[in-house]
Amino acid sequence: MPAVIVDCAIYRDGRRTDRPEDFSDALDEARASHDAFLWIGLHEPTEAEFDLVRAEFGLHPLAVEDALRAHQRPKLEVYDDSLFAVLKPVVYEPESDAVSADELMVFIGDAFVVTVRHGEGAPLAAVRRRLEAEPEVLKHGPTSVLYAVSDAVVDHYLDVAGELQVDLEELETEVFAPSGSGDSKNTAARIYTFKRQVLEFRRAAGPLTGPMTRLAGAGVPFVHEDAQPFFRDVADHLTRANEQVEGLDRLLSDILSAHLAQMGVRQNDDMRKISAWAAMAAVPTMVAGVYGMNFDHMPELHWPWTYPAVVGLMGVAVVGLHRLFKRRGWL
Repeated sequence: MPAVIVDCAIYRDGRRTDRPEDFSDALDEARASHDAFLWIGLHEPTEAEFDLVRAEFGLHPLAVEDALRAHQRPKLEVYDDSLFAVLKPVVYEPESDAVSADELMVFIGDAFVVTVRHGEGAPLAAVRRRLEAEPEVLKHGPTSVLYAVSDAVVDHYLDVAGELQVDLEELETEVFAPSGSGDSKNTAARIYTFKRQVLEFRRAAGPLTGPMTRLAGAGVPFVHEDAQPFFRDVADHLTRANEQVEGLDRLLSDILSAHLAQMGVRQNDDMRKISAWAAMAAVPTMVAGVYGMNFDHMPELHWPWTYPAVVGLMGVAVVGLHRLFKRRGWL
C-alpha cells in the first residue's frame, strides 16, 4: 500500500478485521459480503498517489479534484457512485490564541469509505478508536463513519468556541480597564486579530449547516435511513456553535466601538488639558508682550510698584484660570 494511506481496514458486522495487504482485493471482499465495508484514510495525497484510489473506487473526477486541491467550502455533493462531503475542522492554538482551519474530505459509496485529510488539525485515529469501541454503531456501514467524523468536527467547534469566549472575556477586561492602564494601539490590534480568528471560524462552521440539514433529512443516497436522528443531533450542535460564534462576533463589534469611543474621549480630554495649559500660559505671555514693545509713553513704567503689581496680576490671572478649568474638569 502507498505510504500516504494512514490506515486501511475492513469492518464486518461492526468489527474490525485484519489490515488488508491490498485495498483493491479488500474492496472486492467487502462488496462480496453484505455486512462489511472498507475504510481507507489518506493524508495529503498527491495526484499520482490518489490516482489508484480514484480508479479502484470509481470516484468522480470533480470530487477528486476538490479532494486534491483542498481550499474548499464545507459542502455535500451526490455523484452516481459516491457521496462526497467536505468539512473544515478548526484548530485552536492556546500559545498564540489563534484559530486555523484544516480540511477533511469524506467519500462514501458501495461498501467503502475514503477519508482525505489536509493539515494536522483533524486526526481521525481517535474517531476510529471510538467507532471500533461501538460496533452497534459501526455496523450501519459507511454512514456511521460519516456521522462520527461530522460529530467529532462539530463537537470540537463547541470546544473552540468556549476557548474563544474565555479570550473574549480577557479582552473585554483589558478594554474596560481604568484609563491609562493599557496600550490603546495594542488593544486595537488585539481586537482586530480576534475578529480575524472569529471570521476564520465562521467560514468553517457556517457553510456546514446546509450539508448537515440535508443529511438529517430523507432521500440522500448512500446514507442509511436510520442515521437521520444522529445527523439531526449533529445539526443541533452545529447550530449552537454557529450561534456562539455569531454572539462572539457581535460582542467584538461592540467592544471595538466602545474602545474607539474611549479613545475619542481620551483624545478630547488630552486636547482640553492642552488647551487649558495653553490658555494659562497665554495670559503672562500677553502681558509680557505688552511691556516688551518699548513704547515711549508708558507712565506706569516709572511707578515704584509697577513690577510687583504686574507680576501679581499675571499670577492672579493664572490661578483664576487654573481654578476655573479645574472646576470644569479640564485639568
